[in-house]
Amino acid sequence: MSIFRELQDHQTVRQYTRAAGERLPRWVLPVIVTLVVVSWIPLVFIAKSRVTKSDVPRIQLIPDMDQQPKYLAQTASPLFADHRAMRPPVEGTVARGELDDDDLLLRGKVDGNWSTTFPFPVTMEVMHRGRERFNIFCAPCHGLAGMGDGMVAKRADALQEGKWVPPTSLTSDVVRERTDGELFNTISNGIRTMPAYGPQIPVGDRWAIVAYMRALQRSQNASPNDVPADHQSDLR
Repeated sequence: MSIFRELQDHQTVRQYTRAAGERLPRWVLPVIVTLVVVSWIPLVFIAKSRVTKSDVPRIQLIPDMDQQPKYLAQTASPLFADHRAMRPPVEGTVARGELDDDDLLLRGKVDGNWSTTFPFPVTMEVMHRGRERFNIFCAPCHGLAGMGDGMVAKRADALQEGKWVPPTSLTSDVVRERTDGELFNTISNGIRTMPAYGPQIPVGDRWAIVAYMRALQRSQNASPNDVPADHQSDLR
């Protein structure tokens, strides 16, 4: 107990501390300070490398293909006879979006005006293809009969969220009066809230859909005179 009471005396504690310091070699403290300062050097280099630029690739233990041999633009290559790394386009190559030699097929226009004809004969095969593509891309909103009562439209009407714009009936007078080229353009580029389907539907299928739309329009706006004479007697 006397030892603990002696340690509680501040003067005695200072004496023990001083004695311990006198027993340490003089070189210990400078070495400790030096080691601490040296340990900061890597941190300094790391900070410097993050804010400076260099032409020399940095050291990467796991490169992950960040640095790999490759040819840059306008550089030479011994692989080809002309020693050019950049290869010229293959003869006859047409860049995407630059095939503009057929306005009727690609844009639905003739001499700058909307076309009233199709770019190819409308056969029964074309009609079947048009019905198939119509049922996939158009019927969800416009309905199988083109009345604007597809499942998407019915669901939107039931939700009553206030933002839905009902799809136009494809058998209405407004749509029937549009030319074939206008209908093709609508499918290709969209109209109002209807998005463009050109990126999804090939050109031929877009024209096939227009042909099938004409059949739907005629079926909903036919007159007795449209029925063949030998079948008119079957009408009620």
